[in-house]
Amino acid sequence: PQAIALAATWNPKLIKDVATVISDEARAKWNFYNQGKEQKSYFSDVLTFWSPTVNMARDPRWGRTPETYGEDPLLTSRMGVAFVQGLQGEDKKYLKVVATLKHFAANNEDYNRFSCNAIVSERALREYYFKGFEAGVKEGKAQSIMSAYNAINGVPSTANKWLLNDVLRKEWGFNGYVVCDCGAIN
Repeated sequence: PQAIALAATWNPKLIKDVATVISDEARAKWNFYNQGKEQKSYFSDVLTFWSPTVNMARDPRWGRTPETYGEDPLLTSRMGVAFVQGLQGEDKKYLKVVATLKHFAANNEDYNRFSCNAIVSERALREYYFKGFEAGVKEGKAQSIMSAYNAINGVPSTANKWLLNDVLRKEWGFNGYVVCDCGAIN
């Protein structure tokens, strides 16, 4: 199901149930392939999911709007936390799968998305763009975050010390992995 349609339910418990089924199926597939030892293709046994997308959908023309929970930061944060918890499970020691919040942050346009420089105030980042990510890290305990393609205020998101170290790791206590579409940049 598309995230935008799931958000229209306004039902975080349902979202958690949907994500739980997804992670149950992922674990079943993992076990079917002898816990990865009999992998048949490149992505057949992956237990790291690049989901949920907690970007704000500010413009319905954006091509990735259906991947989001919409334009409301509170709704997005509630749905994102529920999805992360459903994917990762409730075991205190083991994860069912790794949830990856994406795309951190202020990523909501397709035109020049690899070279876009989003000029955004810190207040707008904290009050609007960060809400889903912060809740996903602090409440959902997401173990992975995908950096955005764009720059923020002149600094590429993948190399933004303030964004990745000061806010994400120090303020929010994130101790997982930061990935980009090209691989890990821990």
